[in-house]
Amino acid sequence: MKFDAGKYRERAKEDFEKAWHEGPGVLTPPGGDGKYPRLRYGQAKAHPVFATIHRLREVYLSLGFEEACNPLIVDEQDVYRQFGPEAMAVLDRVFYLGGLPRPNVGIGKERIDAIGEILGRPVGPGEETRLRETLHAYKKGEVEGDDLVHAISEVLAADDASVVKVMDRVFPEFRELAPESTRRTLRSHMTSGWFLTLSANWQRRPHPIRMFSVDRCFRREQEEGPTRLMTYHSASCVVAGENVTNEEGKAVAEALLSAFGFTSFTFRPDEKRSKYYMPGTQTEVYATHPARGEVEVATFGVYSPSALAEYGIEVPVMNLGLGVERLAMILTGMDDVRVMSYPQFYPRDLTDREIAGAVSLKEEPATVTGRFIARAIRDTGLANPTAPGPCSFTAWEGDLLGNRVKVLVEEPEENAKLLGPACGNEVFVHQGNILGIPDNEKWAQIRKDGISTGIVYLDAVAALAAARIEEAARCGKGTTVQVKMSKFPSDVNLKVAEYAMRSITDRKKKIDVRGPVFITVRSVVEGA
Repeated sequence: MKFDAGKYRERAKEDFEKAWHEGPGVLTPPGGDGKYPRLRYGQAKAHPVFATIHRLREVYLSLGFEEACNPLIVDEQDVYRQFGPEAMAVLDRVFYLGGLPRPNVGIGKERIDAIGEILGRPVGPGEETRLRETLHAYKKGEVEGDDLVHAISEVLAADDASVVKVMDRVFPEFRELAPESTRRTLRSHMTSGWFLTLSANWQRRPHPIRMFSVDRCFRREQEEGPTRLMTYHSASCVVAGENVTNEEGKAVAEALLSAFGFTSFTFRPDEKRSKYYMPGTQTEVYATHPARGEVEVATFGVYSPSALAEYGIEVPVMNLGLGVERLAMILTGMDDVRVMSYPQFYPRDLTDREIAGAVSLKEEPATVTGRFIARAIRDTGLANPTAPGPCSFTAWEGDLLGNRVKVLVEEPEENAKLLGPACGNEVFVHQGNILGIPDNEKWAQIRKDGISTGIVYLDAVAALAAARIEEAARCGKGTTVQVKMSKFPSDVNLKVAEYAMRSITDRKKKIDVRGPVFITVRSVVEGA
């Protein structure tokens, strides 16, 4: 391979101190068209659902809506008040809250004896009385469940581990407890919370009342699928006042969704006709998105007077709601809400750029002087790549960690050149593969289409040699670092992060960094 030393010097012309400004322990070798490995990583990525929530909150606030936190737990009777005859169908889709009952635990002589066996001593009459009182207090709710073990340990003057054995072996009532349902539910629609909020506020605020909430709702689906989850986020708002009509919903929908790039709004009657909306007001909002075409994005309507009367609300109320996950799917172009919401359970293939960001140096010099040594080794090699052996060139000489050190780049064998042809190979990622390739016509397409890691073999080996020279200098010794044929990443001082290795092996891709490197670097300590 013919080296173009001028070309490599040009690529490394940026100021050395600036390139390595990040401090001890960080080496960013020049190369790769001015890219530095530590600069490969982009900004942290926001979750698409929460990014959409953040934007929705900003837009609602800019439109003059006050943010509210609606009740998440709703009593069953409120569902009946809001949905009327439809309530049973709605309740079929809600989660009821349950809990463990508190057992009435009896204590007989056999149990007292069993407790004594576990503790290794008899249980005294005073301890027995206090134990009964503690269990009775637990039954009445005076002692919380998570405090019970500690309370009994104090009564019996025993450690918590012994008390846990007592509860497990002597009082099977605790182990056999089964949850019992209450009549309280988790909110399945944000509407359930709005009725409660408006009931408490409509007479205490100036009209019109404009409020919004972006929060979770829960729905007991038969199973989760590409378009539905058991928990989702609803972005909902209400406008309450004397002259509120469905036109308010159209205005809010256009203003809210325009901020997300939607245009050409169309309003169509919603055939679902929820009972809490006044007949003829439930409306679906369709809008055109530049990348997705016309899509349904929201629903609004005016609450039914009969439902409002259940809560003593005497003014019209317009409600608009949209599913955050649906909006996020439209904006991101994803077609499975499960993958979008829980990407950690649906690992995607890493991009070439992400894999390139996972390739780094295995060993690096820890001192500023060590970094100058690495640069000097590289520059010496680039200045004399084809020098015939045996030959030796002084790359650097000076003080290192309290010792006078000379660093040489040399070729001890005859009929060999100072640098092997693979020293100029650069590490690229192409179609999921990590490749160390030279700069020639054969590899031109991969160099054009692939992603450079910014690491050239010579730079990586120079960093390895400088790190080893530092280590030897600490002990007042010289050392020799020699790299011959490269077969594995570690041979040329490369490290591939575990997550990237997993992606490569899962996809049956390859790492190919083979090549004849053949470089020898030696350090000599004066007086050693």
